[in-house]
Amino acid sequence: MIKTQLDNLHLELINRPLDFQVGDLVKVHYKIIEGNKERIQIYEGLVIAIQNRGASKTFTVRRVSFDVGVERIFPLYSPTIEKIEKVRSNKVRRAKLYFLRDKAGKEGRLKEIKKAKPSDKMFERAEKLRAAKAAAAPAPQPAAAE
Repeated sequence: MIKTQLDNLHLELINRPLDFQVGDLVKVHYKIIEGNKERIQIYEGLVIAIQNRGASKTFTVRRVSFDVGVERIFPLYSPTIEKIEKVRSNKVRRAKLYFLRDKAGKEGRLKEIKKAKPSDKMFERAEKLRAAKAAAAPAPQPAAAE
């Protein structure tokens, strides 16, 4: 019983599908709050890892900035992430691309391919739960005119 309640809590937190895979070049639009100002910054790089832990799913994006490799870990379902755009897909044969840390220049390039959009079963379950809650909620009754 507790496990199903926890699963439902996790499903309520899921707000976007995982529509990219390891090896994809993505643009992550995330919010930065500085004092009372808020702006969106874009971080573009290669997804080298995805950690699948339910609602706390994270992905690691690597880019080379001024000849220095920079990696950043983003929580997938965080409200600070505005959107994630997939720029292109690359051919990979591994789940984690940590070997790219040691490569430089042409060695670190991956071959571009066309991939089908992956299905996200967890997001589909979350959508079904939201639809079931919306159907179960009573419709508001209009006030009777006198």
